[in-house]
Amino acid sequence: MLIERLYRIFTSLRLTVVLLGFAIVLVFCGTIAQVEMGLYRAQHEFFRSYLVLWQVPGLGLKLPLPGGYTVGGLLLINLIAAHLRYYRPGWKKIGIVLIHLGLVMLIVGQYATDKLAVESYMSIREGEASNYSESNSRFELAIVDTSDPLRDRVVSVPAHLLGEREVISHPELPFTLRVRRYHANSSLAAAPAEGYEEVQAEHAAGQRLWWTPKPHETEMNRRDMPSALLEISGPQGAPGEQFVSAFLTRPNVVIAGGRRFELSLRPQRYYKPFSLQLLDFRFDRYPGTEIPKNFSSRVRILHPGVGEREVVIRMNEPLRYGGETFFQADWDKRDEKGTVLQVVRNPSWLTPYLACVIVSLGLVLQFMIHLVGYISKRRSA
Repeated sequence: MLIERLYRIFTSLRLTVVLLGFAIVLVFCGTIAQVEMGLYRAQHEFFRSYLVLWQVPGLGLKLPLPGGYTVGGLLLINLIAAHLRYYRPGWKKIGIVLIHLGLVMLIVGQYATDKLAVESYMSIREGEASNYSESNSRFELAIVDTSDPLRDRVVSVPAHLLGEREVISHPELPFTLRVRRYHANSSLAAAPAEGYEEVQAEHAAGQRLWWTPKPHETEMNRRDMPSALLEISGPQGAPGEQFVSAFLTRPNVVIAGGRRFELSLRPQRYYKPFSLQLLDFRFDRYPGTEIPKNFSSRVRILHPGVGEREVVIRMNEPLRYGGETFFQADWDKRDEKGTVLQVVRNPSWLTPYLACVIVSLGLVLQFMIHLVGYISKRRSA
């Protein structure tokens, strides 16, 4: 029967060997692809995907390969199915059970990390405080209603939706946005250049601009800089076209429905229920050199309803607070009076540690069971 045949396939050792072979090939091809794609894009396309079309260098041939999620998922099914098929109850097999359980946790934990983990950065100057961090690779169209002098109302649209949707609306906005053109990566120029088109829309640069689309960045120290041409329209007339870009630091101002709005294409923000105030930043160097020895940030946590406390964040000594981890990552190189903290939210961060403990315990128990049995047989002989 088909079901029995599939059952034998998914519980076979041959499938395990084939999948491990595909994993080796995937790592090899992904490593080669980093030269053209860059590290992060190669990770996404080869290991955080279900299917890969690998462009073989120099041959112009696209080779289909199972992605990391496919290989990992099939290994997980193979591991569980084989265990259920061959496992025989008994205390002597407790080590095998723990080893398999730990391996399952490793695979599931890695998948959960890929899907749930969020990495961002928080920049703070000495004496100032911040209650949000910003993504290093994702952008958002922020529409800020500044009509209320006491607080701002923010509507944000992930930048990738500008390339997927023609019209964007929200109940909080008295107008709709029609996306005329969107470039996930672009370049701006202050003078005419070959391949560049003049921006024929309102913007906040205060000078004439020219823009052009660019291919995705592959270098680790660079990122895509999106730009978009939007048409804003409402029941009381059309405020006109607006040009927004990640290169522009000042927002566009739009008056609609008797309210004042600021539009900008900025790094995606992650707001916190608390603030971090930078009290002091220290940058220590090895004597007589410019080589960093240590840099640290003394911050005050301001959490309404919870209280305040001071902590020092150092290299290899992060702050864990509010379900997030704050690492000392960089500093403001203008005058060394500001810090840059890497903020990581990973709900499954304990999974690999727990999995390794379970696997280690299983290995020790299985070894001790066989050792005790071997010693008993030697004594009885």
